[in-house]
Amino acid sequence: MVSGTLSVDALLDKMASETRALIAQRHLNDPLMIGIRTGGVWLAERLHRQLALTSPLGVMDISFYRDDFTQVGMNPKVQPTQLPCATEGRDILLVDDVIMSGRTIRAAMNELFDYGRPASVSLITLLDLQRRELPIQADVIGGTLALGPDQLVKLNGPDPLTLTIRQRD
Repeated sequence: MVSGTLSVDALLDKMASETRALIAQRHLNDPLMIGIRTGGVWLAERLHRQLALTSPLGVMDISFYRDDFTQVGMNPKVQPTQLPCATEGRDILLVDDVIMSGRTIRAAMNELFDYGRPASVSLITLLDLQRRELPIQADVIGGTLALGPDQLVKLNGPDPLTLTIRQRD
């Protein structure tokens, strides 16, 4: 994969279509969509509109739940989690930009369960980098990306949403 910038519109359309099918297949009634800050929130806002979901959108900041908190320190832009309603017994659509090791999703699920026990959690992600350290898989994936050991991918936004692939510094 070479460095460059890519639009995510086609991936978002694919994700919306597959999420719509997932909701129908699993008979999810009024699911609550929650975006993981920051890129997951941008994607969740778009998907929430495309799917015309009726429950308000939730926003989650997992900074305090990360297992590398002591190694990387505090994110200077930590913001509160904002869940518009109770999660107990709800079907949750959890949205993030990239799944790599699975550790961000583990942290998000730990925080989510601190608010109550959902009926189900479905994971939606823009990109899967296929470098799992934990047995966590997405239910809906926009695309799969194989990066070299010296490459990084970043979601830029919120408008327009683009992906940048570049070499590590």
